[in-house]
Amino acid sequence: MKQISYAIDTEYIELNHLLKLTGFADSGGAGGALVSSGVVKVDGQVELRKRNKIRAGQSVEIAGTRISVVATQSNAKAD
Repeated sequence: MKQISYAIDTEYIELNHLLKLTGFADSGGAGGALVSSGVVKVDGQVELRKRNKIRAGQSVEIAGTRISVVATQSNAKAD
């Protein structure tokens, strides 16, 4: 399985936006449609909530790729 890392500098990123920003969807709406179709997993479980809040430490799987969400340095210091 291919693995990529995506850094966030906020508390969370909505799942549909993460799919857009990582290139799996052309827009947030297209990302939401992917989620609704049941092809996206969060932490190993099928996720159907398109605006699910993904936080640092969680992983998202789609199309044979695992996206690991990590905190940026500045965000990690705030915790």
